Amino acid sequence: MSSKAHGGDTGEAHRGNADKNAAPPLPEPLRIPVADSHTHLDMQSGTVEEGLAKAASVGVTTVVQVGCDVNGSRWAAETAAAHANVHAAVALHPNEAPRIVHGDPDGWSRQGARRPGGDAALDEALAEIDRLAALPQVKGVGETGLDFFRTGPAGVAAQERSFRAHIEIAKRHGKALVIHDRDAHADVLRVLKEEGAPERTVFHCYSGDAEMAEVCARAGYFMSFAGNVTFKNAQNLRDALAVAPQELVLVETDAPFLTPAPYRGRPNAPYLVPVTVRAMAAVRGTDEDTLATALAANTARAFGY
Repeated sequence: MSSKAHGGDTGEAHRGNADKNAAPPLPEPLRIPVADSHTHLDMQSGTVEEGLAKAASVGVTTVVQVGCDVNGSRWAAETAAAHANVHAAVALHPNEAPRIVHGDPDGWSRQGARRPGGDAALDEALAEIDRLAALPQVKGVGETGLDFFRTGPAGVAAQERSFRAHIEIAKRHGKALVIHDRDAHADVLRVLKEEGAPERTVFHCYSGDAEMAEVCARAGYFMSFAGNVTFKNAQNLRDALAVAPQELVLVETDAPFLTPAPYRGRPNAPYLVPVTVRAMAAVRGTDEDTLATALAANTARAFGY
């Protein structure tokens, strides 16, 4: 956006733009500490220590740091090893798999377009995820799954192959499976059924409706809700949250993405979890402390820490 005012005072425009990019204020602290079940500290501003301290100051005392490619997964494992209140999840994001195989410019990696590596390159990347998944500080394998929003038909086979491999890795190491599901509900559920889901499976940034929530509940899958549950156009998520069993509900930021209202569009971080927790409590018709107690216990159970 241009810094010039579209009419009116130029100073006002500068202040408006600054506010849009500014970190939201600290929310009122939670009385019952909770965990951010899915965040990307490596994509956020400031140091890890600063982010963790800010989160802890409002009652977010644990985070799950999630890798999206090989380098990010290594970083997640290293960061979790260095901080007792950080747990790692490692994986190739669904959009990373076709990027590795085909050199897909619409893949996840922030390293720019690559030359196609073929199936051998995907096998090599998966082998490194497998190695990392064995580490004790790594509590989850993910985010993996299917994403048909960004990847076209040519990338679907690579995504599904990668997803199936991650399921096998999670089961073999006894780790939670963290699922990224975008515009692919039926196929994600199909692959989980065909492969046999791990004992602990988490739908990160749950994006289905109430009917799918009931399917997930019957299967014992955890459903993690992010800041988008507060968006005006997300009634389907609120409907799903309302019917999800309390013992299967988690909260996350997916920071720096999906900042909850009223701060949508500004940088997200784990310290904003209380905003989402309070919105979730309102949807479920429960009090904040009861929900926070459940969220803390559920996240520990889901990730086995």
